Amino acid sequence: MRAIIIGATSGIGREVARLLAKDGWQIGIAGRREELLQSLQAEFPEGQVKTAVLDVTDTDAPTRLQSLIDELGGMELYFHSSGIGFQNATLDPDIEMRTARTNGEGFVRMVTYAFNHFKAHATRDARGHIAVISSIAGTKGIGVAPAYSATKRFQNTYIQALSQLAHLQHLPIDFTDIRPGFVATDLLRDARYPLLMKAEPVARDIVHALKHHHRIRIIDWRYRLLVFFWRLIPRPIWERLRVTNG
Repeated sequence: MRAIIIGATSGIGREVARLLAKDGWQIGIAGRREELLQSLQAEFPEGQVKTAVLDVTDTDAPTRLQSLIDELGGMELYFHSSGIGFQNATLDPDIEMRTARTNGEGFVRMVTYAFNHFKAHATRDARGHIAVISSIAGTKGIGVAPAYSATKRFQNTYIQALSQLAHLQHLPIDFTDIRPGFVATDLLRDARYPLLMKAEPVARDIVHALKHHHRIRIIDWRYRLLVFFWRLIPRPIWERLRVTNG
């Protein structure tokens, strides 16, 4: 089996790439920091891990992705773990637009390319699988992180739309929307959050969801419970709640 992991230089993407490689997958890893890609590549036998330096906000990123797919000899799984997020209660427009470019524009650029790749290579016996890391933040608008929560909602809806489109076009493509709670990665290095999870067990949960082709996976059980209850909070009450990182 062959997988492409976008955003494999750190955090969840790196741990998922490591677990898949340990399971014997041929993997292509991509991200902006070449030295981190190479250090992960060095952990495994020569030839098992291919690398590509790319930034999802660059217009040539799909070309670099295709080169990585070609080098790998194809792909059965596209795993999108590239994203950024900031608390931005002051509404610095540069932060908001940077978040929108990465989590919105960059996300669409790469996921649509993966969709069209699987569409072009669809056969009765070969299913494609698109999996993305979104967030529980997509279920509610969080005041201290407007662009982050909005772009994660966008990702949830976009994957739902692509799943419907695949069914309409009778395409053998599966989708997994992975919605973690707060994970101790570089993304949250400057903030304090409750129920903070480590990347390693989160990655194990993700790999389990990938192997079983879960459509939506909230990680972990505490956050599944949290999301269940906060979905029940009426909008006027939610908008008056003090939701911060403490």
